[in-house]
Amino acid sequence: MENEVTVVRIYLKESDHGRRKALMEEVLNVLHDQHRVHGVVVFRGIAGFGSKGSVHAADILRLMVDLPIVIEFYDEPAVAQAAIALLNELVPAGHIVHWQASCPNFGAAKR
Repeated sequence: MENEVTVVRIYLKESDHGRRKALMEEVLNVLHDQHRVHGVVVFRGIAGFGSKGSVHAADILRLMVDLPIVIEFYDEPAVAQAAIALLNELVPAGHIVHWQASCPNFGAAKR
């Protein structure tokens, strides 16, 4: 049995700050405490650049590292859309992407 899910990916930097703490922590709190979404993971990149073209990379010559972070989750479309609506208030514009996917036996995995 296949179920439709929405996969959401959020692009941040380690230095991004939210209202009270690191933006990554605020995003995780929203996803965990307010929406209890299914399947959240945070990736820390070793290098990347955004629309401004500034390269952020890990190397031994830099004392302060501001690496890219990607937060990814998936859930039923209604749950994901509700989470995205809250995240749009926290995350800079253009940093959230999402798409539809199928997840075999998704309903069984949530039990």
